[in-house]
Amino acid sequence: MKKLLIALASIAVVGVVVGGILFATRSATTDTPLGAPGVVASSFKKGALVKDIATESCTLTNGTETTCYRIEVPGSPVDTKIGPFCPETTSTTAKDAGIWLDGSKIYNADGKFIVDLATIYGDAKWKLYDEKGKVAVTDTKEAFQGAARPDVVEAYKYRCVEGQWSWTQSGKPVARSILVPVTPVKAASATTSQGMNLGVTINGLSISASAPVQAILGAYTIAAFDDCGGHFNPIEGYHLHAFTNCEGADYEADIADPNAETSLIGYALDGVAVFAPLSAKTTIKVDECNGRTTAKDGYHYYAQAPEKNRIIKCFMGLTADDGSAEQQGPPPGGGMMPPPT
Repeated sequence: MKKLLIALASIAVVGVVVGGILFATRSATTDTPLGAPGVVASSFKKGALVKDIATESCTLTNGTETTCYRIEVPGSPVDTKIGPFCPETTSTTAKDAGIWLDGSKIYNADGKFIVDLATIYGDAKWKLYDEKGKVAVTDTKEAFQGAARPDVVEAYKYRCVEGQWSWTQSGKPVARSILVPVTPVKAASATTSQGMNLGVTINGLSISASAPVQAILGAYTIAAFDDCGGHFNPIEGYHLHAFTNCEGADYEADIADPNAETSLIGYALDGVAVFAPLSAKTTIKVDECNGRTTAKDGYHYYAQAPEKNRIIKCFMGLTADDGSAEQQGPPPGGGMMPPPT
């Protein structure tokens, strides 16, 4: 009996004696902290929270019962301008258009880019403009909703896709709610998620999973992003797939020291802080989820380079089970409108 008690103590159990027999129940203290400070409410910019962050009981994906923060953001940036997205003509400059990122490269989605699509993707069918140089853009609600879906309506292929609030299902910004552990807990292994929101930004936006680039390109469409790395879809409204500090394809141009620490931009679903991308020339070593620990900030992630089309690479911590529609987020494909049922 003495050996049993010693063994149980070594794995931090809570003992309950029933009828003279000791039953062991797993305590949350057996989980290993990730070394991340967790969410700090004061980090959010003014207006970036719909309501004060509250605590509630929750269950992590490994079954641990703990306490979580409920965070709700408005779904519209409080400090930046949305758009522009698509170029109007083949002469439109980068100043008046957004960007395109396909997982390997980031482009200015200007007029020249539209003309060069056939060369970029090696397919002569890429022609999104007429003889006068006018670019085919989704300029109505019907066109936007027909093109911004995984099964693009035939009539709306060969378009540069852009939207606006009035063309979404809600007609206004969509508030997003996520549940994150108060104390980030280390998972047994890194995990990824494609079918749900990955976190929130400190300026009030949802961090979405990767946009479905292959489906978009397969329909000969370009779902243009603005220079901040966001775009619209009919269900989610405006949301982010990349972080560029609203500098578009020029992100990184002003980084003088490639090994300089970047700044906080949001929080992931496991409660870990997300910092802006590191320079492509950095020598800073990060782990498989683009994270590292520092004396000042503890464990934190870095957003991936914008062209990767996914801000948060993976989670090193446990996430919370949350049945709310808000945290479930968009269907696989980064929030594109689902096919009709």
